[in-house]
Amino acid sequence: MTTTAITPEMGLAASGKGRYHHEHVAPGDIAIGVIIGRTSEFFDFFVYAIASVLVFPRLLFPFVDPLTGTLYSFALFALAFIARPFGTFLFMAVDRHYGRGVKLSAAMVLLGGSTAAIAFLPGYDSIGYHAIIALGLFRIAQGLALGGAWDGLASLLALNAPAERRGWYAMIPQLGAPLGLMVASLLFAYFLSVLSEPDFFDWGWRYPFFVAFTINVVALFARLRIVMTPDYEKLYESRDLQPTRIGDTVRNHWHTIVIGALAPLASFALFHMVTVFPLSWVFLFTNEDATGFLMIETAAAAVGVLAIIASGAIADRIGRRQLLGASAAAIAMFSGFAPQMLAAGALGEGIFMMFGFALLGLAFGQSSGVVASGFSTQYRYTGSALTSDLAWLFGAGFAPLAALWLTVHFGLISSGAYLLSGALATMAVLWLNSSVARNT
Repeated sequence: MTTTAITPEMGLAASGKGRYHHEHVAPGDIAIGVIIGRTSEFFDFFVYAIASVLVFPRLLFPFVDPLTGTLYSFALFALAFIARPFGTFLFMAVDRHYGRGVKLSAAMVLLGGSTAAIAFLPGYDSIGYHAIIALGLFRIAQGLALGGAWDGLASLLALNAPAERRGWYAMIPQLGAPLGLMVASLLFAYFLSVLSEPDFFDWGWRYPFFVAFTINVVALFARLRIVMTPDYEKLYESRDLQPTRIGDTVRNHWHTIVIGALAPLASFALFHMVTVFPLSWVFLFTNEDATGFLMIETAAAAVGVLAIIASGAIADRIGRRQLLGASAAAIAMFSGFAPQMLAAGALGEGIFMMFGFALLGLAFGQSSGVVASGFSTQYRYTGSALTSDLAWLFGAGFAPLAALWLTVHFGLISSGAYLLSGALATMAVLWLNSSVARNT
């Protein structure tokens, strides 16, 4: 297996197809499309995640206790991560036959439609188990759509970034996560604070899903205006960022896919340990107001934004692999004492969230570089999408469910053990696999 290095100056000559010049398509222009797309996707993601804790256990599982209802809700939450690789398989076929614009439009319509449908979801008291089945189907549809929402802009950004600033540009796609969380948390906090409890559970929780639908529509048109211009289409061709068959990609780059799926496990496991899981812990096991914790989460996400930005500058100075290894080691140490802070009141929760998001920003900020950098350009578009799907599935898909179940049965320290396993996996992959070192 070899890795083809394409510099921004090589154009189409690398593939023998001729040469185009793209002087007016700058990395900064690509970055705008990346941030728009990722922020809209993560906002949709966190609206569902917050509702999984605050709404769905009561709406769909009133026949069990709140803890069991939350575990059931987290099981439905994981369905999107299971469906996402199948979405990549489906929509890559659409891309090959009908083009990137059709693929992106269909995926975003499916994502927006399934999100809007959740806003109209009746409860168990109205239609019984059919409400649970419906939410499961909508969640699967969201996962399929997220697999198809891959537009290749992150890979395009990486290939067109100046060599001395690759770490800086690698962190840009990751900004969408804390930005989406901040907006989603503030929106839920607002409705919780201004509405009575009956009104919130009757109709107030539905508004964030309508907002998510609206944002997805706006983001779709913004991204289409970018990716469907002639200059960008030529740039995709010049970098050979075209959809390939999943089977061909796996056959030629299975080793890279395994690396990409395992290397970011520390940051992906921490991702849910500081977003979805602590909200469930506070909501279920303390007397604190959920609104207050959502405000703590918003402030911590702002710290995450700063840490992600810092990761770009640090990675350009010391290297992505070194930063990821150091971050994984720090996460391993963090896992030994951090979860217990959740039981130490508001101050402990604040410390846990601030430190957690600072570490998350440093590690998560460079995880996209590991996912994409090992592919030759011919397979980068499809390989990056598939690897990202698998990394989310293994690292984050079951994290809230596993962490909450372990905590209930073995105490908070066991959730730290779950986080530790992700950190150790990252360190092992970075140490054992030399190809990661060569490509970072």
